[in-house]
Amino acid sequence: MLIDLSSGQTLFARDPERRFMPASTTKIMTAYTAFELIAHGKLSLDTVIEISPKIADEWSGEGSSMFLKAHDKVTVAQLLMGITTVSGNDASVALAVHCAGSLDRWTEMMNENAAFLGMKDSHFGSPNGYPDEGRTFTSARDLAILATALVKRHPDLYRRFIGNHGMVYNGIAQNNHDPITGVVKGADGIKTGYTRQAGYNFVGSAVRSGRRLIMVLAGAPTSSERDRAAIKLMNWGFDDFQNRLIAPARSEIGFARVQDGAEDTVALGARDDILATVPIGGSISPKLTIHYRGPIQAPIAKGQEVARLRIEIAGQAPHDVPLVAENAVAKANIFQRLMNGMRGIFS
Repeated sequence: MLIDLSSGQTLFARDPERRFMPASTTKIMTAYTAFELIAHGKLSLDTVIEISPKIADEWSGEGSSMFLKAHDKVTVAQLLMGITTVSGNDASVALAVHCAGSLDRWTEMMNENAAFLGMKDSHFGSPNGYPDEGRTFTSARDLAILATALVKRHPDLYRRFIGNHGMVYNGIAQNNHDPITGVVKGADGIKTGYTRQAGYNFVGSAVRSGRRLIMVLAGAPTSSERDRAAIKLMNWGFDDFQNRLIAPARSEIGFARVQDGAEDTVALGARDDILATVPIGGSISPKLTIHYRGPIQAPIAKGQEVARLRIEIAGQAPHDVPLVAENAVAKANIFQRLMNGMRGIFS
């Protein structure tokens, strides 16, 4: 799957809702869950964690590893770097147990976040994607949703922890296996994954001239095939497509009817520029329709999301852009409700 985050369009998809085992791309949700805790003041990057003998014995050197030792004292920031850069299975478990007290509670938090984001085809049974008899699964669409949230909700943490080329811990230097960062112009992550059952997976992102693309590849039979496909798909998305402006941010797109309001309608606009992604040199003639569940009940706050603009372009899947109220609409007073009722009778 390849999506243009700037426009919201899907440029390529094959079986986007097919469920598969994510392997270490599971750690994207572990990082996201930690980022959410940090953003809400419930976790500090500077907090020092002592690695328990149990975690060190069970997980250090087990698959991809940060090679944590019993009684090592590491910060949350170091563990996050170990998770996102060298895919540490041990770092994922250590962070999960510290934050939630148990792996079961941590995976509950992961699944709560997945439900909140609308990841309908995902379930997480571990913080690291280690084989668990199929309890952990996801889809390309869901991983694209997760990657989008990672970028949009936590841009500073994304820049700090995603897309690093490698790290050194306890004198052991390891490289990131990300196939596009440093190879594809503008690439900055996100995460590879591999088990024998899952095959070779990758969730990646790159940004050029304000356009950010997100890709998901799953089930490749070899790492070299995954890496070639990732590079070709990302470059194709940038080289063969461009964004065209449909309407600037905060411009008036249309109106929605209001119920029990001081006004009968509310103006609708978009928070950001409304873009369409089209093949380079291609023409653009999108069909635009406004959708909302209405009339919209007053009161309505300025900037409140109340509708969606559906954009349909020939040859591409339709996609929706949220629309917000361009002005506040107060609840009608007694006189206004009386007048609204009279208009309803005679209209």
